[in-house]
Amino acid sequence: MNILSIQSHVAFGHVGNASAVFPLQRLGCEVWPIHTVQFSNHTGYGAWKGRVFDGDMIGEVLEGIAERGVLAGCDGVLSGYMGEADIGAAILDAVATVRAANHAARYCCDPVIGDVGRGVFVRPGLPEFIRERAVPAADIITPNQFELDYLAGRSSATLADAKAAVDAVHALGPSVILVTSLHTDETPADAIDLLASGPDGRFRLRTPKLDLSINGAGDAIAALFFFHHLATGSTADALARSASSVFGLLKRTADAKSREILTVAAQDEFVAPSRMFSVEAV
Repeated sequence: MNILSIQSHVAFGHVGNASAVFPLQRLGCEVWPIHTVQFSNHTGYGAWKGRVFDGDMIGEVLEGIAERGVLAGCDGVLSGYMGEADIGAAILDAVATVRAANHAARYCCDPVIGDVGRGVFVRPGLPEFIRERAVPAADIITPNQFELDYLAGRSSATLADAKAAVDAVHALGPSVILVTSLHTDETPADAIDLLASGPDGRFRLRTPKLDLSINGAGDAIAALFFFHHLATGSTADALARSASSVFGLLKRTADAKSREILTVAAQDEFVAPSRMFSVEAV
């Protein structure tokens, strides 16, 4: 399997492509990364070095890949944090180019907009771009609960509300939706839910809530869910495998009291999770 991954990148730590690429490679997937930024570390540290690239650079790198004559073998495009609307436009151009070479290629968009407690944290105009252009172009999206509510234009405080919000976002275009970090009136205080919806059904998975605050987990689960869905075509299977792997990764990180996610040290979790969680149809 070959996946083109267009995301941010850091030299130290694991967010963006630095969180998504290695797990995919560990599963035997060939990844073609294009970086939207190159930073020394993630911005949660409050200080970093590096630069943001522009849409033209993304187009240039993709053109070089296309000149190798390999785009017909690209199974999908994965995107994460976009930074600016021109980068988003370049990503959609890349998706169109890949689909022109391989009509079966799929696009997974992690619609990074904001989070519960923080609100919108991307630049002005980007949330609208994601809702109006990126999400309609995507086959699969992986929003968190805050992003689901934004995209749907409604609250997901109850499970019924969450399902209605998912239906509203399906109507925008994507056939498969994974909602991460979901907490409804049915979610115990010591747990966290994930909700996945596709043509084959709607499924919930619940894991214990871990005592840690870490960057990069969303990038990892988006990549893993996309891979497993491409490999199996099953929404339930993709949910179970990706969520179990990321829980194992986060558990190892929490046990080590590490500020950075232990993507390399816990790599076996991507292939054989220590604990497999079951899914339930909802």
